[in-house]
Amino acid sequence: MSHVIFVKNLEKWYGKKHVLKGLELEIGQGEIFALLGPNGAGKTTLIKILTGQTTAHGTVRVAGVNPLKSPIKARVNVGIVPESESVPNYLTVEEYLAFVAELRGLDRKVVEASITKFDLGSYRRTICRNLSKGTKQRLMFAAALMHEPKILFLDEPFINLDPVYQRVMRGVIEDYINAGGTIFMATHILEMASKLCTRVGIIKDGKIVKIVEELDNLEELFLKEVGYAQVLPH
Repeated sequence: MSHVIFVKNLEKWYGKKHVLKGLELEIGQGEIFALLGPNGAGKTTLIKILTGQTTAHGTVRVAGVNPLKSPIKARVNVGIVPESESVPNYLTVEEYLAFVAELRGLDRKVVEASITKFDLGSYRRTICRNLSKGTKQRLMFAAALMHEPKILFLDEPFINLDPVYQRVMRGVIEDYINAGGTIFMATHILEMASKLCTRVGIIKDGKIVKIVEELDNLEELFLKEVGYAQVLPH
């Protein structure tokens, strides 16, 4: 399996705060990899580094590109669904997707295909600020996948979705993987990680402390690794 994400000796500081401490990670093509960890462990920071949104020190390759030196080139290969809503409030759904398509140099047909695929037809002329959080989440999925990226980065992708659309998005993710894509996901939803993922990494205090391949007892293992085993019933 060829590696599409390679990280070695990654260090990140925010002022005097040491966020990532010699982090190392390898992810193969076709994987659905989830990163689990408590708040403040470094999950979102790592995604921002891998997608060229912030700087750091160390060795990083994402689809053969160093996002620390070539952040714009790195973003050509990736799609990003951030945790916070990032759609512009003053555009309609259709206008936003058309804007993304133009930025990516894509044909207008891709906009219609995305609207259909993500069940956004009834919202195409709705101003984004009037959308529910779940619909905004679907819209960000649509924008992220529009250019068929090699790697899809998801930061808490299911947090605003009801159970029906969680299932729909699981289907979208499975189709994307079957088409040759790779997913890097940060999530707090352990059940979803155990159902979807090929491997899981547990991050604590800026380091990946364990890579898990057998996901049947993920909750118990996660709580043990992050130091919360005492909350488990005996």
